[in-house]
Amino acid sequence: MRVIARTQQDLFAEALRGLMDLVKGEGVQNDEVRAQVQVTAPDATALLIDFLNEVLTRCHIRREVYGRVVFPSMSAVALEAELEGHPVASLGEDVKAVTYHEADVREDNGVWSTMLVFDV
Repeated sequence: MRVIARTQQDLFAEALRGLMDLVKGEGVQNDEVRAQVQVTAPDATALLIDFLNEVLTRCHIRREVYGRVVFPSMSAVALEAELEGHPVASLGEDVKAVTYHEADVREDNGVWSTMLVFDV
């Protein structure tokens, strides 16, 4: 999946939306769930991959999908994220992991981009 955005926060949010489109919870319940995630990494690419894998792990363990994310703080090597979503009866596509293969978060002339490869 190719992801392009105007800011680092938007890039991460769009990457999460793409991941959630793959996971597609089935039997979405009306209850709302919230979660907080904190991630640190050596660089922006690792930060994105680690963030997405943390959220994916929560999806599998808690059977939840997340449609909204807010980043109260973010740098090139650390983030705090507040997720909002819903419980689901089951998950759709079995995404096992977001890989580092071809991932490279870049900013060029005000445009952030990366490529994501999923292990399904």
